[in-house]
Order: sequence, then structure tokens, then C-alpha cells
Amino acid sequence: MLLALLVSGLVVALVVIGLFVFGLRRRLIQRSGGTFDCSLRWGVAEEPDVSGKGWVYGVARYSGDRIEWFRVFSYSPRPRRLLERSSIEVLARRAPEGEEELALLSDSVVLGCSHQGTRLELAMSEDALTGFLAWLEAAPPGQRVNVA
Repeated sequence: MLLALLVSGLVVALVVIGLFVFGLRRRLIQRSGGTFDCSLRWGVAEEPDVSGKGWVYGVARYSGDRIEWFRVFSYSPRPRRLLERSSIEVLARRAPEGEEELALLSDSVVLGCSHQGTRLELAMSEDALTGFLAWLEAAPPGQRVNVA
């Protein structure tokens, strides 16, 4: 009986510590500012896939001429993807459809992009989209920016 209570108490403590570390990591990512919630789907086909598969919830952070994208459910302090401003090409913009609406945050807008030859989709709020497009268009003189 005592062993069972000890083990269950240890499990509860580990879960609480794990949740605390998730929150602390997100706080550290957001500390420098310029962050927004952004789901990502990497390596998509030309036609929109509305099945909702492949979306990963994350947080994106502006860092100079690139965006650092972090998975939310990860302990890694490093970004999972780095998107260079000069390599991002916006191809399309659409509303989530079908099961995709369940996989994404409410009121998300899906942005079809190309980054160094790889097609990807970003899903973010309308406010975050406005900031993202403004950041893309604010590239230094001489840099190519492709916004559809």
C-alpha cells in the first residue's frame, strides 16, 4: 500500500514538473517578443489537403531576417524550423476547410508558401498574418520578396 502511494505520488510529481517545464520553455521563447501562434505543415502537395493531417501546433518568433518556429509540445530550446525571409514565397491564402478546421486554432488563415523549393503551409490568426506579410514586405532594399 505504501509503495503504491509512493509510486503514484512520484508520477503526479513528474507530470507537474513536466507541465512546469513546458510553460517555462514557452515563457523563455516569448520573452524576447515578436512571437505568434503558428501551426505548420511541411512538404505539402500542390493541391490543398483538407484532411487535417500533418499540422503541427507551434510558436513562431521573428529574429532579424528569419522566423524561428518552435513546436509547442517539445522540450527542445532550439527552433525546429528556420525560415529565411529572402527564401519565403507566398503562393496562396485560404480559409481552413473540412477536417482542417478541427486541427487548427479557431479563426486561422492558411497561407500556402514555398521556402527554398519546399512547399509548406502556415496557419495563423488574421492579426498574425497581417504582421507576417508586413514583415515579408519590409525586407531590406535589394532583397526579393514574393507575396501573392
